[in-house]
Amino acid sequence: MELYQGLILITSIHFLAAASPGPDFILVSQQTLSNGKRAGYMCSIGIALGLSIHIIYSALGLATVIANSSTALWVIKILGGGYLIYLGAKGIKVKGSSNKENQVKKVKKHSSLKNIGIGFLCNALNPKAPIYFIALFTVVLSPDMPLYQIAIYGAWMMFIQLLWFSFVVSFLSIPAINRKFQSFGHWIDRILGGAMIALGIKVLATKTN
Repeated sequence: MELYQGLILITSIHFLAAASPGPDFILVSQQTLSNGKRAGYMCSIGIALGLSIHIIYSALGLATVIANSSTALWVIKILGGGYLIYLGAKGIKVKGSSNKENQVKKVKKHSSLKNIGIGFLCNALNPKAPIYFIALFTVVLSPDMPLYQIAIYGAWMMFIQLLWFSFVVSFLSIPAINRKFQSFGHWIDRILGGAMIALGIKVLATKTN
């Protein structure tokens, strides 16, 4: 398969994967609405960087090993599910604020590096990723490919991931739309936190084989 053909195929497959509702989408939405546009963008960067972990182990031929190892999947499942529940619990605990000063403090409570780290862990600990990348490497990629070609495909997937979530952040940051969400205040945090906890429980309850 030619490089450009692989890029076209990866674009169509990975864009659908990135846009599908899941922990990354909920996390970016929660961070944007709770902590502002910058936090959302930093979280998006972290998610894109987290994708590099899956690309690297897949390029080394380890995706199949991980997906077929009940122990490895169990560890990832516990870490990933537990992390989602932890993030969701933090959202549910948020209390409403009645003045703008409290809202400003809320926006500043996370550093850019911490927001990047939150996004990175959310993506890197996704237990469904090894199975997804097995399918992707079967259809498009191969460990036998030249390293530069795998690097190009990997960088392109990370760009698609970043592009999609940057769009989500920009959309939620449109003043009219943002005001609509902010009118519900901390209830948005609680709803998204509850959704994150539900995803975490689903991850923990899913059988590894």
